[in-house]
Amino acid sequence: MKPAAKDCHRITTLLFIAHAATAMVIPNATLLEGLLEKYLDEDGEWWHAKQRGKRAISASDMQTIVDLHNKLRSEVYPPASNMEYMTWDTDLERSAEAWAETCLWEHGPAHLLPSIGQNLGAHWGRYRPPTFHVQAWYDEVRDYTFPYPQECNPHCPYRCSGPVCTHYTQVVWATSSKIGCAVNLCHNMNVWGQIWPKAIYLVCNYSPKGNWWGHAPYKHGRPCSACPPSFGGGCRKNLCYKEGSEKHYPPQEPEEETNEIERHRSKPHDAASQSRSRTHSPTSSTRTDNKNEVISREQMSQIVRCEVRLRDQCKGTTCNRYECPAGCVDSKAKVIGSVHYEMQSSICRAAIHYGVLDNNGGWVDVTRQGRKHYFIKSYRNGIQSIGKYRSANSFTVAKVSFQAVTCETTVEQLCPFQKPASHCPRVYCPGNCMQANSHYARVIGSRVYSDLSSICRAAVHAGVLRNQQGGYIDVMPVDKKKQYIGSFQNGIFSESLQNPPGSKAFRVFSVL
Repeated sequence: MKPAAKDCHRITTLLFIAHAATAMVIPNATLLEGLLEKYLDEDGEWWHAKQRGKRAISASDMQTIVDLHNKLRSEVYPPASNMEYMTWDTDLERSAEAWAETCLWEHGPAHLLPSIGQNLGAHWGRYRPPTFHVQAWYDEVRDYTFPYPQECNPHCPYRCSGPVCTHYTQVVWATSSKIGCAVNLCHNMNVWGQIWPKAIYLVCNYSPKGNWWGHAPYKHGRPCSACPPSFGGGCRKNLCYKEGSEKHYPPQEPEEETNEIERHRSKPHDAASQSRSRTHSPTSSTRTDNKNEVISREQMSQIVRCEVRLRDQCKGTTCNRYECPAGCVDSKAKVIGSVHYEMQSSICRAAIHYGVLDNNGGWVDVTRQGRKHYFIKSYRNGIQSIGKYRSANSFTVAKVSFQAVTCETTVEQLCPFQKPASHCPRVYCPGNCMQANSHYARVIGSRVYSDLSSICRAAVHAGVLRNQQGGYIDVMPVDKKKQYIGSFQNGIFSESLQNPPGSKAFRVFSVL
């Protein structure tokens, strides 16, 4: 196998639940919060998945996965002259099942990767069919530029303007004519550093493998005009087809062995159980119910190394505050641009270059700024940045400010939600805010709070701050919710509120 082909398998992308079926990187923490809200029922409950059955994947899902692959493969542009009809393979299914059961968010196993192609997808929350991920893989086509024969001299260039295009190229690799997939329910799955309590993990294996370096995914030309001789001239809907291919589909399994993961709403039997259900969140928190105590250690700030690029780090996590180590001036990590930095730049070295940090390290706020047409090189603060005269996504850096507040201070007063996303200062809360007058220091909501709420009392309610001690917290302003659910936690009763006029929302995080 050619060395660069291995690199294709190291590239993964988080296929997260979004408004459109697309493989994507979460642009900022505010959008992430908006996505998370979609996994709540109308009454604020989190959706739960049913227990998976015995089969790795249901027969109906097998059929729809293969059908969608063949539909997408038949409609590629420019048209393909040698695109082969894809069929299901039970050996590939078994190998996909074995890997899905590991619940590892990476390609594997290593000994099989030289001989198979592999696409991965994961989500949590409400039910999504496996074809959701297949379509998302294909939708990377928007960032891919097909290499025409005259450009392949002798090797074809690989041009991808987005984070990754190799899921798309594997889906449409002409000679990858067999597929086998598996779905698994993974508890507490680690997805790029974030723990998902109930992740739905899809693994699809392909054979023969695709994504060979220096090759186009298929030949351009009139459909079926360059089919291998083994197909005997057969053609079906623009695909090279051999009679009897459908025999590879497995028979329909019994109904009780399906692994369809449906939305299941648990019905609370009393007010206490209803409150627990509504305030549950997929974060690293612990609860002592008999004390109504919640302790959350979820952080907004991420600790990174000098070499970490924003493109590597900002995938499925809050992407706006980082803690950098000392000594990054001496690192060899690249910085691309000035003021606006390209996504492949080192976060920490870009912060030093701009003057937000010095060589002693510290905290930096990052804001994603969308595509810029070019990036200018410059020498600042001991770091030489490089230029780039090609359109790419960008980000800016800013110093993290600190501000002491009172028990009555609200996010509406301190840092209201704006578009594009704004950063709040790191807040210092005094102790004993639980005893503050609830008329002047309201708490509205649970986990996500109305910006009319007291920041510090909301932090105590959420469990990110001890009442008697006070201390620092991070605040993330987010867009408003239609409904806020009240609850009793850590000695504070929060209010419920329906359709508040004009107000926005926020979340609070620990600073450890």
